[in-house]
Amino acid sequence: MIMTRFLSTPDVARIVQTLGIHEFYKRLVQQLESDFLRWGEFDKSPRSAAHSSDGVIELMPIADARHYSFKYVNGHPKNHQHGLPTVMAFGVLADVATGKPTLLSELTLTTALRTAATSVMAARHLARPDASVMALIGNGAQSEFQALAFHHLMGIEEVRLYDVDASATDRLAAHLAKAAPGLRVVRAASTAEAVRGSDIVTTVTADKRNATILTPDMIEPGMHINGVGGDCPGKTELHGGVLEMARVFVEYEPQSRIEGDVQQMPADFPVIELWRVLAGQAKGRERMDQVTVFDSVGFALEDFSALSLLEASAHSLKLGSELPLMPTLADPRNLFGQLQSSNDIRVCI
Repeated sequence: MIMTRFLSTPDVARIVQTLGIHEFYKRLVQQLESDFLRWGEFDKSPRSAAHSSDGVIELMPIADARHYSFKYVNGHPKNHQHGLPTVMAFGVLADVATGKPTLLSELTLTTALRTAATSVMAARHLARPDASVMALIGNGAQSEFQALAFHHLMGIEEVRLYDVDASATDRLAAHLAKAAPGLRVVRAASTAEAVRGSDIVTTVTADKRNATILTPDMIEPGMHINGVGGDCPGKTELHGGVLEMARVFVEYEPQSRIEGDVQQMPADFPVIELWRVLAGQAKGRERMDQVTVFDSVGFALEDFSALSLLEASAHSLKLGSELPLMPTLADPRNLFGQLQSSNDIRVCI
């Protein structure tokens, strides 16, 4: 039979728990860096998006010579009112030579993990090497993942939390106290208070609007800004003046110009694709006092990397289930035979 491995959210959680979140993040960053260094081998395009007044539904495809992947993902900030996650996603990894889907996986949990891993990958090249304090503005569903990734892989010793919803900060602080007891957690009364004295500032807010979470007066020399929440047309987090005073990096420029914080800037505003820094074709941080921005919108290559790691981990740990997603045919040309049983198919008039 033609079988596709299926990974549910509990399966992915089991992979992370078995490896340990530190080791999982480490492997995911390694996978991301390896794939970003193969940038030219991938068939790339901006994601396809269907926007509504309440949110967005997107399809994110990418392929190299061996594998094709896509992710279906939504972003609906009001979903908590319906008992649903803001972001829900699933993805497929397929064999290019035959088109056979080899993996069908949840990507809701995985998206949060790969987004945090991508943030760390960028920060390793863009933040000051002595960075130890991070402000985390927006304490929603992705905040724990960002805090733990930076704590485990970047040596962040203190996180300063702020959200307009105090209950979100309560939840985040409680989770971090259990998951990372060595991490100092400081609650701030405002964005400005959280940002003051921070080496890295991560913004991961959810409102679908042109916001100015960070303004130029909040920015200090040497800061690295990890802008995660501005990720679709009409949704920004950074004042244009913040971008003007910084060296700005993006994942895939054609997509970032439409969806990132740089959408508010002129078409000739200079940005640098992150893969060029990894490959040594462009400099990251040039000076200790330079302000850097990673304008992250999420790109299909990151999901390709995550799916590749999940598939390898699932095989190694013997996790997931086999799903007969595609028909198994004795005669590959006889698809109609799938409608027939031992009796002739009934024709209704």
